[in-house]
Amino acid sequence: MTLLVGIPRDERAAAAVHLGVLLARSLDEDLLVCTVVPPPWPPGMGRVDAEYQAYLDRDAQEAIERARELMPADLSVTYQVRRARSTPTGLVEVAEEHDARLIVLGSSAAGVLGRVAFGSVAHRLLHTSPVPVGLGPRGFRCRADARVRRVTAAFGATEGADELVVAVAGVAARAGAALRVASFAVRPRTPLTAGVGSRAEDAVAVEWAADVARAQQAVLDGVGRLPRRPSSTEAVVGHGIDWASAIEDIGWEEGDLLAVGSSTAGPLERVFIGSRSSRIVRHSPVPVVVLPRAAAQSLADRAERG
Repeated sequence: MTLLVGIPRDERAAAAVHLGVLLARSLDEDLLVCTVVPPPWPPGMGRVDAEYQAYLDRDAQEAIERARELMPADLSVTYQVRRARSTPTGLVEVAEEHDARLIVLGSSAAGVLGRVAFGSVAHRLLHTSPVPVGLGPRGFRCRADARVRRVTAAFGATEGADELVVAVAGVAARAGAALRVASFAVRPRTPLTAGVGSRAEDAVAVEWAADVARAQQAVLDGVGRLPRRPSSTEAVVGHGIDWASAIEDIGWEEGDLLAVGSSTAGPLERVFIGSRSSRIVRHSPVPVVVLPRAAAQSLADRAERG
């Protein structure tokens, strides 16, 4: 099977390439590196348009060569320049033609260094891609021999959450990695004048934490019955006054990967990232994979069959 790495026609390709290498090595997959250029104008549109097309083609080939220079020699990699009316369209077409398991992208150059930032291509694919989308934080780099060591599944104890964890557990088992189930409690500071209201909120928070802990344990019990299991499992809850601090609260290490499910409000077969998932992704200090519900179902079925 294949992982598709989408690279832009400029210098921002390194994060996507490094993430593609990390995932390909961890999952023993082939890589396909692709950049997309617009199709040529119809004949007769003038020499200026032909020169512009040649300029785009040179940019695309230079982007491919830069990606080639970053690739370890022991991985199986192919390269392609795709002509399509838009980059998201072209990447989805290539992914479908090659039965790619994942589309891998970098982050916008306008984002915060070390965090995931959606560019226009990522934003579009996170609402339309039929396959999971992987995103590297801005500036992401890893050693050529690096592997995924732990996969964290964002768990909200909602519809489809158990399926996502089982799917991620199967992927972690393939990679020989650990599984961590993480939930996040975001609670802004209560003003000192709140009085009784603050104590009521404390009681609700305690009850929520207990409910989540039970749900986490139940899904991990299911993971423990899988034919192939992750190297280890754990459950954590991150607390904070905002999403950034709650996500940071659980701690992150080199070799970590975060998995997030798409919204139940979106179409089954496509990624559709909701507001909660979007906040988690944007504040992640590690690479993120966002899974459409149909992909999560398929991966969960595969994990349960072993």
